[in-house]
Amino acid sequence: WQKREISNFDYLMYLNTLAGRSYNDYMQYPVFPWVLADYHSETLNLTNPQTFRDLSKPMGAQTAERKCKFIQRFNEVEKTEGDLSAQCHYCTHYSSAIIVASYLVRMEPFTQTFCSLQGGSFDVADRMFHSVKRTWESASRDNMSDVRELIPEFFYLPEFLTNANHFELGCMQDGTVLGDVQLPPWADGDPHKFILLHRQALESDYVSAHLHRWIDLIFGHKQHGSAAVEAVNTYHPYFYGDKVDLNNIKDPLIKSTILGFISNFGQIPKQV
Repeated sequence: WQKREISNFDYLMYLNTLAGRSYNDYMQYPVFPWVLADYHSETLNLTNPQTFRDLSKPMGAQTAERKCKFIQRFNEVEKTEGDLSAQCHYCTHYSSAIIVASYLVRMEPFTQTFCSLQGGSFDVADRMFHSVKRTWESASRDNMSDVRELIPEFFYLPEFLTNANHFELGCMQDGTVLGDVQLPPWADGDPHKFILLHRQALESDYVSAHLHRWIDLIFGHKQHGSAAVEAVNTYHPYFYGDKVDLNNIKDPLIKSTILGFISNFGQIPKQV
């Protein structure tokens, strides 16, 4: 990878596989980074560092204000509850079954998966994945319970962005009827162009030079421990598979609660 003999995409897929992530498991689906921060320009400038997301920081620390709020949450747990095991920055995860299904909801079998996870129907329209720009703003700035990253399909599969099956996904409060995913202006409304430019962004010189910092957060030494605390990158203890020994938990109610928590909110990849 350092010699540029394999692409950034191939390297990330390799790391996901090493860490136990698989297309066969929605709860441990391959995770990919947001690489862009520009979803408003008419043209995409891949030579400008401002175009890109800060790959050295998790999604919860993309803005200074948001980072401070999560640090405050971390510190408040220490003061009030006194239980260090529950001390974390994030009580939600960057990759989970519902996140995967929500991204791919316009394609089967993910449509049925999403509905089953939602109790048999689509979610409220305003909460559905309908705009790349709005999803970025939610995960990087606006929503304190949203720190989601991306999935590999964002870099090769234009079909998941169109409602070719004509599912009735609902109507938003502002009257917008959900259909195809709204794309950034630089994609000219063309899912194929979006995928092409997004893949070029992933393979760009800027991302190639900084991708290792994101890898440290997700798969490497900043995944847990003091390095994770310093990087504002700690998650609820239940998300770390190696920290929860279900065999030692005798109470069936507690065990089922933990299993439900993990299945709903996701798991940290194995440290590579």
